[in-house]
Amino acid sequence: MRVSSKLLQAVEGHHYLDLVTDEAKYRIYLMNDYVIRIRCTFDEQFAEEASYTLAMTAWDDKMDGMVEDRKREEALPAQYEDLGTHLLLRTNQLRLMIHREPFAIEITDAEGRVLHEDLKERPYVKDKHGRLYHYSNLTDEDHYYGFGEKSGHLNKKKRRLRMHNVDTIGYDSEHTDPLYKHIPFYIKFNGKTQSATGLFYHNSHASTFDMGCERSGYWNKYSYFCADGGELDLFFMYGPQIKDVVRHYTDLTGKTILPTQYSLGYMGSTMYYTELDRDSDQAILNFLDRCKAEGIPCDGFFMSSGYTTGEDGKRYVFNWNNQRFRHPQNFIEQMRSKGAALAPNIKPGMLLTHPLYKQFDEAGAYIKDDKGDKSQTDRYWGGAASFVDFTNPKGRQLWKDQLKASFINLGVTSIWNDNNEYEINNPDALCEFEGGKKEISALRPLLPNLMAQAAKEAIAEAAPNTRPYIVNRAGFAGIQRYAQTWAGDNNTSWHSLKFNIPVILGMGLSGVANQGCDIGGFFGPAPEPELFVRWVQNGIFQPRFSIHSCNTDNTVTEPWMYPSYTPYIREAIQLRYRLIPYFYSLLYEASVLGSPVMRPMVYEFQYDPATWEESFDFMLGRSILVANVLEKGAETRTVYLPEGSEWIDWHTRERYAGGQTIRRKVSLDSIPMFIRSGAVIPLAPYLQNIHNDRIEELHLLIEPSENASFVLYEDDGVTNNYKNGDYLKTTINVETDGNTVISFKKDGAYASTVKRIVIDLVCNQIAPVQVMLQGRKLPMFLDPAEWKAKEEGWYYDLELKTAKIKYDNSQADYEIAVNFDIKDLISI
Repeated sequence: MRVSSKLLQAVEGHHYLDLVTDEAKYRIYLMNDYVIRIRCTFDEQFAEEASYTLAMTAWDDKMDGMVEDRKREEALPAQYEDLGTHLLLRTNQLRLMIHREPFAIEITDAEGRVLHEDLKERPYVKDKHGRLYHYSNLTDEDHYYGFGEKSGHLNKKKRRLRMHNVDTIGYDSEHTDPLYKHIPFYIKFNGKTQSATGLFYHNSHASTFDMGCERSGYWNKYSYFCADGGELDLFFMYGPQIKDVVRHYTDLTGKTILPTQYSLGYMGSTMYYTELDRDSDQAILNFLDRCKAEGIPCDGFFMSSGYTTGEDGKRYVFNWNNQRFRHPQNFIEQMRSKGAALAPNIKPGMLLTHPLYKQFDEAGAYIKDDKGDKSQTDRYWGGAASFVDFTNPKGRQLWKDQLKASFINLGVTSIWNDNNEYEINNPDALCEFEGGKKEISALRPLLPNLMAQAAKEAIAEAAPNTRPYIVNRAGFAGIQRYAQTWAGDNNTSWHSLKFNIPVILGMGLSGVANQGCDIGGFFGPAPEPELFVRWVQNGIFQPRFSIHSCNTDNTVTEPWMYPSYTPYIREAIQLRYRLIPYFYSLLYEASVLGSPVMRPMVYEFQYDPATWEESFDFMLGRSILVANVLEKGAETRTVYLPEGSEWIDWHTRERYAGGQTIRRKVSLDSIPMFIRSGAVIPLAPYLQNIHNDRIEELHLLIEPSENASFVLYEDDGVTNNYKNGDYLKTTINVETDGNTVISFKKDGAYASTVKRIVIDLVCNQIAPVQVMLQGRKLPMFLDPAEWKAKEEGWYYDLELKTAKIKYDNSQADYEIAVNFDIKDLISI
């Protein structure tokens, strides 16, 4: 075992500091005031910088031409002070101390509060098997969040977690580990100091996090990271807020790609239709017609891999089964006419009997065996298969050619990448690695990212101005730059419904804002009616909203599967569509700041200890608290309302102080939601299809008891024109000092489709006495019917304590002034 125990030498390089110890070498970059890179190798020299992952660097990297929009920053000068027992480096926010003997690194904030401490006497270790360890001190006040796609409660303290993406069909969302994603990043939040920090281990070997599960009386309490190979290359990030850490992490690995707007609609799916003997195309078209007849909006369909079935019953990617889909292009055009996108299932493993196998094999496009002589084969759906090597330019090009010929040239620009965990059992199988040759064990979780990147590039080449919509099951850190994700083949149970929530919340904290899970459960018997209703009521708040199933009892999960319960399903999905402008604005925020859409309570309220362990209630953006009913037969729901805000029941407008737990009665149609004080929530009340409907009337739900701001984002939703300024960002500012002023400031060239604005202004104690639009008094109505018939004006809904203000939209900046002065009727 090799352990760094003594600092021997420090050498200042160009914007970095090199350290030599008795066992390992280190290189430290002060990336900026908040982010520090610590790179460690036990070899004679550092390996070449070659990252598919990083979106921000401060050095030359072999993959600079591969990573689109990579930002090159200049690191801060790494000048140190020699203080005898230790060296000291400074940024405006951080102090990094390098202890000489025993060697260890300690990081504090500018006031000296400890943020990170290596475990002295074994901070960085390499064992005889080549495994690398990094040990960190742990305190009783620490909470650990993130880790990508992980089962169980949100806080992962005292958990041991494996990073190794696997196809885990029918997994237990509380206990199964690992799952499909491999994201070696976590957030540490210390409740005592109220400081949040992050650690990202830039290493794609299989690895393990132990967050205090292991204990030894000879050492301080500790956590550790262990990787099967590579280097210990870690990035430390300082908040002090959790949301700051997420922003810094997504600066490093990339922001969530701005999606097509229609991807926020209901996406139908089931394996059942594509496994019919024939006419699967008509089954899907009939599904769309049935949705319309039932009043259930739908904007697309994820087409399972049965469409690829050959005459031998095996699945062959890029192959259309002509018994099930007689005229693919005609089918795609019919779907488009019905306002629905098609997302075909694509798999990177190609069976040895695949008609295209020889072409890919002769081109050297597959991952090779450990000698580099032959294509590696392994278990896959239907038998032995080889796997496309996306680190090989030849593999990428052949794959893109087939994507174009089979789908994109037919009008398909939505791609569903599935079964891409790359479960190759020979760890020494060789990837091309852009000519550098590297074992699959070092690159495995990166291949799903590169697969998504290839789809993005193929769409850009064949349809340059079409915004791609790519969905991935597997992935590594940075997958958010290319794809929406989902939590794989979940089990159909109440347990899955509940524990899929913290799985999604952990992904959001790990930079992946656009994701979800299969609604209704993928694997198992059909969900019982109550479970199905509750799952849909929860699923409407997930960025990816798709009911998808592979039921084990010869049934298919459809919105109308239980006719007497269909009204509950319809009502929930229609609520989802009302929220589309809010969702789209939140995903724009994610594309700029990295913010999650579904947010754990601790993300918004880290100063409230009651939120630190909350795993199931969550915030949708800043403004909506969602407390779904997750228990069978529930008649009441207990909800904790965090302190620091006031809360208004979405349905009744009853107002509650924060910092208390309430209990409310629930029925099968209940979707418990609470509006946060200072909320600004845009809604589309009449939207039924995102492809075909124009949002001409926009409702703004505003709670004005505190100053607030929200950016409403609009563009055409389908092209890349927004990159050239064809967007509209409307910053809505709410200022209150007894009276309320709502200002609208526009930025961008996009011509909004919104013709009319209706503000639902949630009032507290009293009604307005006057409403002014740009200094002009709007008419006030006592009769709601009369207000409804007019083009502009306002009235006060006494039951809901809401002022409803209506006027024509303006392309210019403007403001609404609402006067709450008491009108003295007696003195008049």
